[in-house]
Amino acid sequence: MRRFVLVVAGPLALAFVLTALLLYLLGVDPPGYFAQVLRRGLLSPSGLQASVTRMAPLLLVAASLIVAFRAGVWNLGGDGQFLLAAVCVAAAAPSLAAALPLWLAWLASFLLAAAVGAAWAVLPALLRAFRGVNEIISTLMMSLLGASLVNLLIKLAFRDPTTTVPQTVTLPVADRLPRLMDTTVSGGVIIGVVAVLAVHWLMAATAFGLRLRVVGANPRAAAHAGLDVPLLTLAAFGLSAALAGLAGAVEVLGVAGNVRADWNPAYGLAVVPLVFLARFNGFATILFVFLFSVLSIGGESAARRFGVPNFVTLLIVAILLVALALGEMVEQRAARHAAARRAAARRAAARRGVGGLAA
Repeated sequence: MRRFVLVVAGPLALAFVLTALLLYLLGVDPPGYFAQVLRRGLLSPSGLQASVTRMAPLLLVAASLIVAFRAGVWNLGGDGQFLLAAVCVAAAAPSLAAALPLWLAWLASFLLAAAVGAAWAVLPALLRAFRGVNEIISTLMMSLLGASLVNLLIKLAFRDPTTTVPQTVTLPVADRLPRLMDTTVSGGVIIGVVAVLAVHWLMAATAFGLRLRVVGANPRAAAHAGLDVPLLTLAAFGLSAALAGLAGAVEVLGVAGNVRADWNPAYGLAVVPLVFLARFNGFATILFVFLFSVLSIGGESAARRFGVPNFVTLLIVAILLVALALGEMVEQRAARHAAARRAAARRAAARRGVGGLAA
């Protein structure tokens, strides 16, 4: 119960109060705003389906980050890997769908996306593995370069000549990923859930995952134990970037159908705090991603209805994430104090026992 109050109920209440105060200062009715968020993001069938569909690329990005962070690699270039893979799939998918059976066209698109994502991480991976260059800087720089390259490709090589707005050729709806049952939910959600659970199993129950975790915990100890640290670093980078690329393919094949110039949902940086709050646990990550999707979809609708800027939604999500992070910090500090008290009690008991024997 103490953990529930510190980690869940307390942060949610704090975020609710701060968000209500912010909305009140903006001249918006807080109860009406929150009701619209829940109604549009969770309680209405169309809103719930939109929230679940939004989860598909986010889950793959989360799987990408779990692999990287557990291996001690800060792959913050996921947005660049996502965008490059998305634009390459958007350019190739219509031709693949016309020339191949649909399932084979999807498979080829996924392989292309994974290859593009992994290729865009080669340079930061090599610099980190063999030169010790900080990958935070190199991956962020590659992400910025990737976003610029995507715009260049859309406006020149991959542009649809039949449209006035710079974008790639639109993939027909019939050639996109199937919907789940009789809903509008993209089948990409299944791919995302499977990816997160597979990564959770890989890192927790396989020898390869154990090696990656050892490298992430202490590279020097891993090298002393005989592990090939540079090779494992390259493997972690490659797998992480490939999953980020798959997220781009799922977004294009499942929902968007094309990529427009200057489009960047910035899923990579948005998912980072969710993965940390979930403590790299796959099941908890799915829950946090669902909550984030509900707030995103519902918040966008509420912002339009109440006439406030859409960035208010991001601010509300940020307040919630900060509150949850504070709850985690308080809980961890309380756990450390409790452990210290138990250790002190055991030492005191041991001293009393030694004194009794001496007497």
